[in-house]
Amino acid sequence: MPTADGTADTTVPPIRFAQARGARLAYQDFGNGPATVVAVPPLAQNIEAAWEWPAIRSMHERFASFSRWVHFDKRGTGASDRRVRIPGIDERVDDFRAVMDAAEIDRAFVYGASEGGPMALLFAVTYPERVEGIILHGSGAHTAPVDITPEQRAELRERMRLSADLWGTAESRLPAALAPTLIDDPDFMLWQERYERVSADSDSLYELMDISLSVDVRPILSQITLPTLLLHATGDRLVPVEWGRETADGIPGATMIEYESDNHAGWAGNREWLDHLERFVTGTVAPNRPPVRARSVHITTLGRFTVSVDGADVPTSSWGSRRARQLCKRLLAARGWPVPREQLFELLWPDETDMSKLGSRLSVQLSTVRRVLGGGINATREAVALDLSEVSTDLEALFKAEDGVVAAGLYGGEFLPDDPDEPWAETVRVAARAQTADLVRSTAATFRSDGRHGDAADLLRQIVTMDRYDDLAHELLVSCLVEAGDVAAARDAHDARVRAMAELDIDVAPFNVG
Repeated sequence: MPTADGTADTTVPPIRFAQARGARLAYQDFGNGPATVVAVPPLAQNIEAAWEWPAIRSMHERFASFSRWVHFDKRGTGASDRRVRIPGIDERVDDFRAVMDAAEIDRAFVYGASEGGPMALLFAVTYPERVEGIILHGSGAHTAPVDITPEQRAELRERMRLSADLWGTAESRLPAALAPTLIDDPDFMLWQERYERVSADSDSLYELMDISLSVDVRPILSQITLPTLLLHATGDRLVPVEWGRETADGIPGATMIEYESDNHAGWAGNREWLDHLERFVTGTVAPNRPPVRARSVHITTLGRFTVSVDGADVPTSSWGSRRARQLCKRLLAARGWPVPREQLFELLWPDETDMSKLGSRLSVQLSTVRRVLGGGINATREAVALDLSEVSTDLEALFKAEDGVVAAGLYGGEFLPDDPDEPWAETVRVAARAQTADLVRSTAATFRSDGRHGDAADLLRQIVTMDRYDDLAHELLVSCLVEAGDVAAARDAHDARVRAMAELDIDVAPFNVG
């Protein structure tokens, strides 16, 4: 890479670490060109060891000549923490954000090579304010066959298992697809064998390949409004050029550049694509965009469902679909606890029988929720949860309240009133109502003992409005009004109690001022 005096710097950039949820992600940050590019990792790599191969080093040096280039190893691979569970694409989206935050990058071009392409697209749709443009290289909206039969899927998994078993050995199948023009080069084959071993173990590789079978972000392509460039070798054997063309056709205004090569790896063989990449990122940097800043997100659930960002309500149209809103509501009801993906599948697609399709569909809906909330989601391959450290809700404030006046002010009505028949909402609805009633009764009792009968009555009125069958609240309200000297109001409150209890076939003693 170039130094200040224009000479080549052969030093390998130091490894830095970004702290993500449950893992450290290794990244390198090099180059001083006018554009900033953050590269999404392919299936498996080792960013430190990659510099050993001369062709990869020279490619990195070219990147550094026109950009600030940041790349990282996904968790479970390379120099990142290896003793962790391999993440799905939803978790990787926020891993990508963690790397940008650690490198103090507000926005950048997103470069997705090979299996990293779908993740690049999903990140760009989820956090568009952090993306200048998108580059896909040897990639597309999916990087494994889609719309295949269960039998074909099973056969593909068998081949994947064999490939994983041979990974890191002299018989590895990857070089013939990755860089077929180099398989007769003994130095490359020996280096590639070792490189595979330092990139991932065989079980992790199989898990990564298996996850890729269910990744398909084609439904989000029409939402992309950012400048997009697709680079693809015409003879690519891992990701056919047709998949790249299909992706380009789905993105408004996307540019597709095809170049002659049989190599999937961009650093092998024909490298004319580098000129197109440089022109794209150095010619489309948006000037004078304001810095990305943290947003204040608050969600109202009591009496209505509204998301407010920096004090302004998010319009319904921003959600794109009812499913995204329903997903957000279900996560709110869980109050930060993980909701199994199977429950979300059943909630959002109750009639779908092909479970293999639902992972990608859920990724699309999670992307929408994250975009609206500016994050706020913790997604693993097993479950999804609302991140209460990134968003605030009136529901959580209610359960943290210790005073009846505060609770009464927070309780604007039933929890998610537009979802009266959802059992997961009803459970929270009952708990929120009980929490409010208990706090209000306790504070009202304190007010009453302090002689503040009118204040106590005001609080108790809120309980009987909230639950007209709360006989204890009715009784206390009548007593407070009598003690306040407002006999007429006490009689009216008594009559309301009689009517409510009559509906339950409960007799109430006659009104007695004495």
